[in-house]
Amino acid sequence: MKLSLEGKVALVTGGSGAIGQQVCLYLNRAGVKVIGASVPFDLESAEILRREAMDAGIEIDVVAFDAADFEDTGNAIAGIKEKYGRIDILVNCAGITRDAPLRKMTNHQWQQVMGVNLNSMFNSARHVVEGMVEHGWGRIVNVSSVNGQRGQFGQTNYSASKAGVHGFTMALAQEVARKGVTVNTVAPGYIDSPMIQAVPEKIRESILGDIPVGRFGQPRDIAAAITFLCSPQASFITGAQIPVNGGYYMGH
Repeated sequence: MKLSLEGKVALVTGGSGAIGQQVCLYLNRAGVKVIGASVPFDLESAEILRREAMDAGIEIDVVAFDAADFEDTGNAIAGIKEKYGRIDILVNCAGITRDAPLRKMTNHQWQQVMGVNLNSMFNSARHVVEGMVEHGWGRIVNVSSVNGQRGQFGQTNYSASKAGVHGFTMALAQEVARKGVTVNTVAPGYIDSPMIQAVPEKIRESILGDIPVGRFGQPRDIAAAITFLCSPQASFITGAQIPVNGGYYMGH
């Protein structure tokens, strides 16, 4: 089964992150013109993404804007539409952690995580969904987390934001289902990335022991699931949350 998305245009927020980079590459290999979004202060990662794509023979455009800022996001998306005509696919992959037990968590830590992980979805979707509806075709994939499903010590902000991701997905999916637009969630488990490598080794080994498939996920595991959800073959899937966690959590 070939997943062909030839001629489509995609915006991937968090495109310079470990998962976001693979999403950009996978979509491009499926024939998509990809715009990877990076935050303004992470231009170095954006340039790395551009160079790695070029080395792999893949062309990816990169734009820098603050996904947590409504106006900045709107201005950037307007520029993308002016250049490419429309946005057919939106992958909301932007995410951060600011971990602390609630008793020690600052308001700034809470607001930062909510801004990037949750508000950014509204900021981007609000500026692209109307065009998808008018065109009669669109794909929105929102990236949540296993910790939005099961919670995690020291992550009340992160877990709350990632749980909210799927609530957003289910509501929007109902609004646009008859317009040819699907909206789904992918919930990654523990992925082999700088984030998991920063976890103390003893805790990392404990987590690994609880993953039935016996390994951490790879960013490409998430990218493959997202690419499928963007494909014509997934047109009957909407409002769903797809767990990609190696069996770490099998609840709802």
